[in-house]
Amino acid sequence: IETIDSQMVLHGRLVYAWLPLLVILLQAFQGSFAKGCCHDNNGGCGPNALCSEDPTTSAVKCTCKTGYTNTGSGVHVVCKDSCTIKNGGCGPHAACSHHAKTNAVICTFNIPANAKWTQNGVTVAGGHEQGSATNQLYYPHGLFVDDDQTVIIADLMNHRIMQWKNGDTTNGQVVAGGKGAGNGLHQLKWPIDVLIDKETDSLIICDWGNQRVVRWSCRRDARQGEILIPNVHCWGLAMDEQRYLYVSNYRKQEVRRYRLGEKNGTRVAGGNCKGDDLKQLNFPTYLFVDRQQNVYVSDRNNYRVMKWTKGAKEGIVVAGGHGRGCSLAQLNQAYGIFVDTLGTLYVADSGNHRVMRWTQGDKKQGTVIAGENGTGAGTNQFHYLRGLSFDRHGNLYVTDEDNSRVQRFSIETHC
Repeated sequence: IETIDSQMVLHGRLVYAWLPLLVILLQAFQGSFAKGCCHDNNGGCGPNALCSEDPTTSAVKCTCKTGYTNTGSGVHVVCKDSCTIKNGGCGPHAACSHHAKTNAVICTFNIPANAKWTQNGVTVAGGHEQGSATNQLYYPHGLFVDDDQTVIIADLMNHRIMQWKNGDTTNGQVVAGGKGAGNGLHQLKWPIDVLIDKETDSLIICDWGNQRVVRWSCRRDARQGEILIPNVHCWGLAMDEQRYLYVSNYRKQEVRRYRLGEKNGTRVAGGNCKGDDLKQLNFPTYLFVDRQQNVYVSDRNNYRVMKWTKGAKEGIVVAGGHGRGCSLAQLNQAYGIFVDTLGTLYVADSGNHRVMRWTQGDKKQGTVIAGENGTGAGTNQFHYLRGLSFDRHGNLYVTDEDNSRVQRFSIETHC
């Protein structure tokens, strides 16, 4: 019996002595198995998903890649092209496609040729007289409408960029500037246009009073911006799908295209002194760039909108160009512009207090889709327009400068 007890004690001591080594070996095997899980057939996640592993349990987790949506469950992930599921969330009046580099969903507006909009707008930002409170704007100019209908506004005289969430018409939020007029990196001076660079989740701003283009992170803790392009008399901004930045320069009467980080850029429109020739511009303001990199320019003091195809030496008149006036063939200072997938052009005809539409091929005259009811603050009126855009559902947004508000005109659903 004593011999048996001694052997049991010895065996117990041996097991105890080997236990740390066994733990190490098990951990090594576990790490080896874990490493092999995602490397073996992507962990069973399929070609459109990313495979990752829990460092503690080694459990595989499948996450759909950018541009794909999980149509399965949390346990059994099935990744399908987002554009095949409810049109990628783009809405009924947009075409869904993917970014060439990131594969992110892109919603391209596909507004019906016969579309109509309600004639009484709804105020979605400001509208409480001129002021600097968070429920006010002071001479709003350029605007950008995000996929979730959040509106980003260049609040000129308040030296700030404001964000107004969809459904919250009570107060906006300062997302850049708002520290008084100045040239510090934490300040803006008369910002006049703004857009969102989704790849870096940042705002790009034409800081007009400081003659610079700046970038400002959308993160809540961002307290200052960085200068992208110094010493430029900018007005309008646009970005194409390849993330080239386009900037209008009203002093040099030109539009330039920049790679982000580049200081000089390449001229893509104008630059031949001030004038009304087809190769000239006279105070270019807002811009639009389509998927073919055609550049549309509001040529304010020539009372026209110009289209410059990629590589062209001169532009084409696509709206106005018949002198200053209020007929359907004329414009009175064009500002915000937008072009849909059909090539239809929409123009903020500021001096005539109306929004105009020019269909492709019809350069003789346009049609009025909103306003032209006299100058005023009524729901169907404007008092000088500036920025213009659409959301992915086809609703129209306009900055109504002297009324210090942004108006939304809903597209009629039967179109």
